Amino acid sequence: MSDSTLKNPIFQDEAKAREWLEAQVWPHGPVCPHCGVLKSATKLNGEAHRDGVYQCNACREQFTVTVGTVIERSKVPLTKWVAAFYFLAASKKGMSTVQLSRMLRLSYQSTWFMMHRVREAMREGKFPSPLGGQNKVVEADETYVGGKETNKHKSKRRPGRQGGKGKEAVVALVEREGRVRSQHLPKVSAKTLKPMLHAQIDKKSYLMTDEAASYTKIGEAFSGHGAVNHGIEEYVRGNFWHTNTVENYFSILKRGITGVYHHVSQQHLKRYLAEFDFRYNEREGLGIGDMERTAKAVKGISGKRLTYRRIGGRPKAQA
Repeated sequence: MSDSTLKNPIFQDEAKAREWLEAQVWPHGPVCPHCGVLKSATKLNGEAHRDGVYQCNACREQFTVTVGTVIERSKVPLTKWVAAFYFLAASKKGMSTVQLSRMLRLSYQSTWFMMHRVREAMREGKFPSPLGGQNKVVEADETYVGGKETNKHKSKRRPGRQGGKGKEAVVALVEREGRVRSQHLPKVSAKTLKPMLHAQIDKKSYLMTDEAASYTKIGEAFSGHGAVNHGIEEYVRGNFWHTNTVENYFSILKRGITGVYHHVSQQHLKRYLAEFDFRYNEREGLGIGDMERTAKAVKGISGKRLTYRRIGGRPKAQA
């Protein structure tokens, strides 16, 4: 995150920020969020109109680039929204709400809401295609996040859960030299893993896991299934059989949750996973820079709304 990047007018000028957002969200021209008609809108420049207002020539409804997005009805300036997208997209292990609120000079609550909306924009809606394919390897593994480290091995666990008191199970699928998809599961078992792996991994792939029995039967559906036995401290065999790729992803995830966010609730865990998945899938190792990653994140704002209402004194998300 260089100083030269932050001098970009889109972080300083509201009109430039709006123009940049329109270019990302509407690359082929304005799209009416009410009727979906493309390139059939007139920009309203009268003194009575706000900046960036268009009127659809088909349905006659008025709209701006933020209507029908996670930014809709926000009173926060667009320059700060663009900056929030940039900081969260450019920070490998995430950024705390306290830190971002100081940098944007916004209240803690407003920044907290913004960050979850940014994460919602980063979340993949429908998966475009399964991971892997012919001659490709997909690694699968699970980890546990949240709770106290001292409770990691306690036998007293929540009913139907694993991994220690207060911890939540996260399963990640990582294509070597490719993408990752992680998901929060209430329990890790063959019954919960099977639909996830079968839906998100191409059957022509070679599945790589650890020695957990949950994967044994599931692996039969793929072109091959290899496993390493972590129980006897076997981590690499023949430079091919290993789960180091997914373990590396988990190391980034845990450093972010433990060192930056400190506590992640079960309710919002899926959005934090979407954040870490997005940055991994659009990583610098694939030739994607910070601003390009920010632009890709902004493209995900359309068709998503995320509002909050307080229940029992705590904000509850409603997507």
